[in-house]
Amino acid sequence: MIPERIRRRLPGRRGGRGRAPRVVIVVQNLPVPFDRRVWLEATTLTAAGYEVTCICPTGKGHDARFEVIEGVRIHRYPLPVDASGPLGFVVEFAWCFVRTSLKLGRELTTRGVDVLHVCNPPETYFPLGWLVKATGARFLFDHHDLSPEMYDAKFGLDGGRDGTGAAEGAGPERSTKLRVLRKGLEFLERRTFRAADLVITTNESHKRVAIDRGGMEPDDVIVVRSGPDLERLQQVEPIDGWRNGKRYLVTYLGEICEQDGVHHLVDAMVEVRDRHGRDDVHCVLMGGGPHQPAIKAYAEEIGADDVCQFTGRVSDEVLCEVLSSADVGVDPDPWTPWSDQSTMNKIMEYMYFELPIASYDLAEARVSAGDAARFAPEHTVASLADTIVELLDDPDARRRMGKVGRHRIETQLSWEHSAPHLLRAYERLVEPAQAGR
Repeated sequence: MIPERIRRRLPGRRGGRGRAPRVVIVVQNLPVPFDRRVWLEATTLTAAGYEVTCICPTGKGHDARFEVIEGVRIHRYPLPVDASGPLGFVVEFAWCFVRTSLKLGRELTTRGVDVLHVCNPPETYFPLGWLVKATGARFLFDHHDLSPEMYDAKFGLDGGRDGTGAAEGAGPERSTKLRVLRKGLEFLERRTFRAADLVITTNESHKRVAIDRGGMEPDDVIVVRSGPDLERLQQVEPIDGWRNGKRYLVTYLGEICEQDGVHHLVDAMVEVRDRHGRDDVHCVLMGGGPHQPAIKAYAEEIGADDVCQFTGRVSDEVLCEVLSSADVGVDPDPWTPWSDQSTMNKIMEYMYFELPIASYDLAEARVSAGDAARFAPEHTVASLADTIVELLDDPDARRRMGKVGRHRIETQLSWEHSAPHLLRAYERLVEPAQAGR
């Protein structure tokens, strides 16, 4: 739901022959409305007078093939495989491209399209950009992630801060295949940038990639930061039950994928318990994701299941309960070229709940959190554990950092401050599209 204070400032838009401009948003990584960035974009555009249709996969409790929510039309299709390796991703990408193409074709022939808004990953939809541009419509690329760098992090090609990677031990044949696929991702990224009339992206690091690697003009790349929706998240009274009888509560929020480094937090909690001798700290890890079962099994294997509680995917109500009850939020993403340049939504949600943050020293984490985070001086599990303990033992710092974080969200980083940039991008797209009709 778009807050009324935003809705009052949104301009109305009209398309050709007096109708509203028609937008089709394509997202493959997550279904809507589960994908919070895409959902905020879709509802913001709808409130501003655009007709918005989303095309996405089913999943995560959103299985209806078609429905209308808050004025947004949503077409979904099922995924035939749960991709976990390079070959699985190729199959998934091909399937999604075919199903999306069919649904977009129906939109083009029955309703018309003024803007095709494609979110990555993956960058496979640029041919559909060519198609809609041939009809006089415009193609917007919503640059969520650095796909080549994320691929490196997922499959161990970058090696992280110390330069050693899993791919090096995978055998020369598999390593060669991985690198060939990586080159394919670079090709798809270049083609998508070149096809786009305009790019919106999540931060200045991504904007530099769009300019330097994608060949975009600086004025054609608009930063639309992902920010929390202050109407969705509400602080509540702390609930001691989440502490599991312990004095302190540490938490993690987010999808648990291989590149997210959640095993660093599990290892750090063992360090807090064993090396620091702390039996007064409990950790709740909220989130599903393809790697969650493996991380949960790993915690049991190393004897961390007594200090690490895995909830799986949770409702907004539970999310607010845990974040309102916690003492420290942790972003355990290890340094990689992907994580260093990525804006992590979990950081801003911690900040909204006035949680101090323990994190590795990542460039975009510093941009988002500023003085609301304490950064581990070394990129090691031991250093992350030390940082968590330092925060737990310094209640004054925790309160100060929490206030700083909440102020940054309210004055700079909430979706209320991002929505005008999205609408500015659409103002640039819609007028030329309608003039060509």
